[in-house]
Amino acid sequence: MDERGNTTEHKGKHYPSWHGSPFDRGSADSYYQRGQFPHYWPEGTGNGEQVKEKDMTPAEIEAYMAGFEFNESMQNFKQWD
Repeated sequence: MDERGNTTEHKGKHYPSWHGSPFDRGSADSYYQRGQFPHYWPEGTGNGEQVKEKDMTPAEIEAYMAGFEFNESMQNFKQWD
């Protein structure tokens, strides 16, 4: 569990899922159907500096992709109408 206490289980693994985490951003990109663009916000979404894929660790990219896949499997998408 991360220091913020929020995790989400996906395929038997727990990922930190605090607002702005790689898992959170992956699930949000899926929710808004924006495509896969790994990134995260260490200080929370929109706060501080965004970390882009080129600066992410393999574990952070894995968490982003897990978040994206998690939301895709739930078919939880923004309804724009």
